Amino acid sequence: MELQGKIKLIGETQSIGSNGFRKRELVLTTEEQYPQHIMVEFVQDKTDLLNNFQVGQSIKVGINLRGREWINPQGEAKYFNAIQGWRIENLQQAQPNVSGAVPPADTFEPATDLTEDEPNDLPF
Repeated sequence: MELQGKIKLIGETQSIGSNGFRKRELVLTTEEQYPQHIMVEFVQDKTDLLNNFQVGQSIKVGINLRGREWINPQGEAKYFNAIQGWRIENLQQAQPNVSGAVPPADTFEPATDLTEDEPNDLPF
């Protein structure tokens, strides 16, 4: 599955427990009639994927939905869901390097020094 939108927030990497588990959260704002703010978590080595992104960028995130069951001390089952990111892609187009490029035709001014007296010496 995929989500698209703009980055609203990128959290710091959190280390949880003594086993080296790492987690980092990203909040994505969808761009639709009723925008949604969706929290996506990146875990372990996927936390590093967020290093090259900034708030405000338009992105596409590959996600997996995760669900788990927890039995509380009273024996009741509780259910939790998580959205985990595994890929992130920048949707903003890179600006092409225009050095040495030919300017658009509408930036040229027409020649005004032409006269009808000059011979038409074109070979066609």
